[in-house]
Amino acid sequence: MAETGEENAGEFYLRYYVGHKGKFGHEFLEFEFRPDGKLRYANNSNYKNDTMIRKEVFVTPAVLKECRRIVAESEIMKEDDNNWPEPDRVGRQELEIVMGNEHISFTTAKIGSLMDVNTSKDPDGLRIFYYLVQDLKCFVFSLISLHFKIKPI
Repeated sequence: MAETGEENAGEFYLRYYVGHKGKFGHEFLEFEFRPDGKLRYANNSNYKNDTMIRKEVFVTPAVLKECRRIVAESEIMKEDDNNWPEPDRVGRQELEIVMGNEHISFTTAKIGSLMDVNTSKDPDGLRIFYYLVQDLKCFVFSLISLHFKIKPI
């Protein structure tokens, strides 16, 4: 696939958070790709006395380039979260991206399924967000499990 200029132009930073505060305390998943190549990952679940998992690893420029490509191809930078569901007691999601000279920051409610997306005020924009988040989670989980060989019990 041909590269677009925005995939390689300037700084790149990405942070994703999803979480809620409930009967098990503050439970969340968060990851961030920093411009220096550091990938930070945190997963806090207090269910059945589970403990917080925190991992940090430096990724290669090729990995950052792939993350940039995923973001660029999603066209999320063209979206606006004004008509997305507000965070509520079920939880919140945050996505912040700096790519070149563009900076976006989205906040919305947790999305349970595509039904939530399709019945929202901005199904097309929220669908882009939903699928981008799925792609990013897969990417990060793969990197973390490959690097640290985390095996669920």
